[in-house]
Amino acid sequence: MPEDSEPGGHESPDDSASTAHTLELLCHLDNTAHGSTACVTWEPTGDGKRVISLVDNRILLWDLQKSSSQALLASSASLEGKGQLKFTSGRWSPHHNCTQVATANDTTVRGWDTRSMSQTYCIENAHGQLVRDLDFNPNKQYYLASCGDDCKVKFWDTRHVAEPVKTLEEHSHWVWNVRYNHSHDQLVLTGSSDSRVILSNMVSISSEPFGHLVDDDDLSDQEERRPEDKSQEPPQDSVIATYEEHEDSVYAVEWSSADPWLFASLSYDGRLVINRVPRALKYHILL
Repeated sequence: MPEDSEPGGHESPDDSASTAHTLELLCHLDNTAHGSTACVTWEPTGDGKRVISLVDNRILLWDLQKSSSQALLASSASLEGKGQLKFTSGRWSPHHNCTQVATANDTTVRGWDTRSMSQTYCIENAHGQLVRDLDFNPNKQYYLASCGDDCKVKFWDTRHVAEPVKTLEEHSHWVWNVRYNHSHDQLVLTGSSDSRVILSNMVSISSEPFGHLVDDDDLSDQEERRPEDKSQEPPQDSVIATYEEHEDSVYAVEWSSADPWLFASLSYDGRLVINRVPRALKYHILL
């Protein structure tokens, strides 16, 4: 707190303006020579010096140089095939030392190795219509979620892409966004043109499919497991809650980076809604 200010005092508009942070332009991605940009994604970990942009049918890997205001194009790759292929979405995996990127074009999902900019897997007809968004499971390195205009959300194991591991069909119109919770990967958010946000509990394909496991050695005499406890079935996948505060298409959903139980949704009419994971589920996951 500044020395000349007092607790409970009110700053004038001029004082608050003088302490406000201003945005600084670090560099410029010159995509104009390549086409129109569909997506830009930062490297999930590391020093934040690498960025990938998807431009028409090209995937471009940029190196952000500190000594320059211009980003250096380090490498690139192009979609090959019939027709005018264009990327619609992409996601950088936080696993494998950040060497894996997933992209979507039309109904196809592809994996890329950023070291060689070569294709590692291809899921043709991943959705019946356009694929809108992708997200990697933060705790399971081979698991990827996708959503699209066929109203479905699909979960894939990128080692075996013949069939999805799981499919959700809870929305009634295009699904624009899918997001894994950063800490508890069984919690999955989706936003759709049906104006709804759906929070699902995908525990069967999460990193803790049997819930929070406790070692028998850690139990006291009073806490010894009863026979009926051991025979209980693992938790089942389910829709936790459906949020209908929006009156227009929901184009974006995102989890808070500071609070794992907080999330936001944004609709076409500009309405931003903040919600929390139901308290009962929160304590069930934690305890």
